[in-house]
Amino acid sequence: MNREYWRNFDFWLLGTVVFLSIFGIVMIRSAIAGNQELAGYDTRQATFVAIGFVIMMGTALMDYHYWQSLTRLMYIFTVFFLLLVFVIGLASFGAARWLDTGLVVVQPAELAKIVMILVLANYFDKTQKQPHDLRWIANSFLLTAGVVVWIFLQPNLSTSIVLFVIWFALLWMSGLPPKYLVLFGILGAILPLVAFPFLEEYQQMRVLNFLFPDPNARHGNTFNVDQALITIGSGGFFGQGYGHSSQVQLRFLKVRHTDFIFSAMAAEFGFVGVLVILALLIFVIIRCLRAARLANDLFGALIAYGFATLIFFQAAVNISVNLNIIPVTGLTLPFISYGGSSLVSLVFGIGLVESVVARRKSFDLKT
Repeated sequence: MNREYWRNFDFWLLGTVVFLSIFGIVMIRSAIAGNQELAGYDTRQATFVAIGFVIMMGTALMDYHYWQSLTRLMYIFTVFFLLLVFVIGLASFGAARWLDTGLVVVQPAELAKIVMILVLANYFDKTQKQPHDLRWIANSFLLTAGVVVWIFLQPNLSTSIVLFVIWFALLWMSGLPPKYLVLFGILGAILPLVAFPFLEEYQQMRVLNFLFPDPNARHGNTFNVDQALITIGSGGFFGQGYGHSSQVQLRFLKVRHTDFIFSAMAAEFGFVGVLVILALLIFVIIRCLRAARLANDLFGALIAYGFATLIFFQAAVNISVNLNIIPVTGLTLPFISYGGSSLVSLVFGIGLVESVVARRKSFDLKT
């Protein structure tokens, strides 16, 4: 490691991620204030931030090519842990998604997002000189489906969609011929109609409640979204102040430390505060895209591009749910919502991006 490594290191990306993670702790503390059942969640998140920072720096210092040799092993272990969820998984809100290790409760599906970025980046890197035909597409799809099927059966539709979005984004960046876009368009239009009958009842109700909301509902997703909109509106331009939102502190807003933390943030910091946080998230995405552009090879470029896609899509979906633009999902706001598995996976990904940009074309890989 030499001076050129640190000269190429993206301190702007690092600083922004650290700020967003700390801001997340601050928002979680306000969201859970006075709730004995959630007491200590802010402290847990702070612990995960500290652990995540160590993981992020360790990953950044490691040559990202090292992970290329481990993708097959990581893929196997990811499928194993997803299968283990069915045997000893913890259930919550009708889905079994968590494993209790005795020390912490982990969600393997969150780690699967990062693993699949590495696996697909390796696949497209190794096959970049092969014909980009239906067989090339099908093999990458089967790689993705081998993990998605176990996540879908938990059931976890939102993460399944995220993984397919990452797959298509990396497929496109790897040189998907435009002639296949028509095929994808047709499949994209038909698949939701075909898949709907196979969804769990609560997943179907989320879609139906979104399309045909009941104005008299006093519980469930309709009520939660209505309260989210009221909470956002209550913030006005500058917000009601940290810890002073009646919607948040009186607990009208549900799951306010995870799915609807965006609404809590809007209530306390207002339109201006929301714009600042959105600008920082966009800045993180731009820095990841910059790393992709400067990458030394296709593998590194796809890692950075895949992670930019993950942050953008997950943030866009979470905010859209809060604004009642799309049906309710379980996707959290990156770096801000409560969740140890999610946060550690995200900062691990940031470490990979830092490793890519620090070893860009001007950097001698032998040093």
